[in-house]
Amino acid sequence: MDKTKGGYLAGAVSIAINAILFAIKLWAGLVTGSLALIADAWHTLSDSLSSVIVVIAVKLGSKKPDKKHPFGHGRWDLIAALFIAFILGIIAYDFLKEAISRFGAKEPVHYGALAIVVTIVSIAIKEALAQYAFYVARKTESESLRADAWHHRSDALSSVVVLGGIIFARQFWWIDSVLTAIIALMLFYAAFKIIKDTVTKLLGEEPDKGLIENISSQIKSIYHEDLHIHHYHIHDYVSHKELTLHIRLNKDMTVEKSHEIASRIEELIESNFGITATIHIEPLLE
Repeated sequence: MDKTKGGYLAGAVSIAINAILFAIKLWAGLVTGSLALIADAWHTLSDSLSSVIVVIAVKLGSKKPDKKHPFGHGRWDLIAALFIAFILGIIAYDFLKEAISRFGAKEPVHYGALAIVVTIVSIAIKEALAQYAFYVARKTESESLRADAWHHRSDALSSVVVLGGIIFARQFWWIDSVLTAIIALMLFYAAFKIIKDTVTKLLGEEPDKGLIENISSQIKSIYHEDLHIHHYHIHDYVSHKELTLHIRLNKDMTVEKSHEIASRIEELIESNFGITATIHIEPLLE
């Protein structure tokens, strides 16, 4: 799937559906007087804002490499993921503050059939959006879309919590405040996980062992002799990946022959894995 088209489509679908859900949830929350439903509505609207960020990141990330950015602009995707995480954190803080205030006031909430219907519909739609965003994220390897998918999922989970509150609202006056606090904690966790995963990618990750084994196996399929492949380093620029590795060749081999072997391996890696490789050649000392 084309990353740019996939990002635009997923963002547009999310913005449209979340805007409609926000209006429905906010109306239901105001009618019933439920802070949890109103909080859930603003959480849904924040999904639209995060989707706007995804669309902007896709646009910026699709720019071609230039003199100032020779490796492209793909890491805008990671920057967008951090923005989304910060939005989640701010919303979580506001929800927690309101939940504490509501708990202190000891205000009961009376739910009706409207709240039940709206909540169930929200759970189904938000989980469907999450599944769609996760699917596009897997196909395009987009961190911002993956973060947006978690945003959708956290909204679906928060609606599940609200639904539980509806069931027990008559028995426990404090249930709305407690549920809002739980939603806030869920958002804090989602924000922490997104930030942790994104920062790890920005700082650099250890190469995936499965990928390294696969590359080594492919190389050995065209060169049966042991090339002593080592010193793998992968640099992820989101829009593309750069791989450097070392091989050892016979010290008496000509420069031309050594270059031919390295070039063929680089072409193999580019063709089979879509990774730009740079190979350093070392002499094999007996």
